[in-house]
Amino acid sequence: MELTIMGGIDKSGLKEPVERLDLRSGEVVGIVGPTGSGKTTLINDIEQFVVGDSPTHRLILLNGQLQDQPSRNDPRNKPVAQLSQNMHFLADMQVEEFLRMHARSRGKDASLVPKVIEAANLLTGEAIPKNCHLTALSGGQSRALMAADIAIISDSPIVLIDEIENAGIRKQEALRLLAGSGKIVVVVTHDPLLALLASRRVVMSEGGMRQVAERTEDEVRVCDRLAKIDEWLITLRETIRDGGLVSSE
Repeated sequence: MELTIMGGIDKSGLKEPVERLDLRSGEVVGIVGPTGSGKTTLINDIEQFVVGDSPTHRLILLNGQLQDQPSRNDPRNKPVAQLSQNMHFLADMQVEEFLRMHARSRGKDASLVPKVIEAANLLTGEAIPKNCHLTALSGGQSRALMAADIAIISDSPIVLIDEIENAGIRKQEALRLLAGSGKIVVVVTHDPLLALLASRRVVMSEGGMRQVAERTEDEVRVCDRLAKIDEWLITLRETIRDGGLVSSE
């Protein structure tokens, strides 16, 4: 699977410096830049498989081909799944029932359901019982469940993630789970750790793709240090949530 972004224009109508970006299966690519720089617009262009008909005039190709109108308009045909920090379930059904229904709709075996719940519980500090109703899940539980569902049950080879750093889930494990299933993962983030977990990052400014930065060896070492700090913060958070006391040692 290959996803290609052909550059268009920025907010000023000038040609984007990044003219072409190819993304491949199993790759995590970050989208970074200040607020209002066009990060969300970029992933919206990808989600809609634009053919020069958005304000950015970009082209999005899948395996070298533009997508036809039925593929673009029918959610069942779109090879894209999205995960954001503002996800909530509307259906009032049990977690296991929902996952079984989703697996059935995808032609998958129901034996995947326990694996999804197990994976979700590795991403959140709040256990998700299989008989819990979807509408009773917290924001963090909902996003953990959807991340695991996308990785294990969903056929979508492309995953778009919009600012999950404050979503209350273990973000490192979520990225590894999704990329490890062979999907193309595009993550919009302000978080240094998430940005450095990506092999490449697109730097946005004034609505345009300004440059593509390759992760350096120094950045890999910084990322390892940040990952340890992140794990420490998660441990502190769970200790405090459980009513424990924090030691300085």
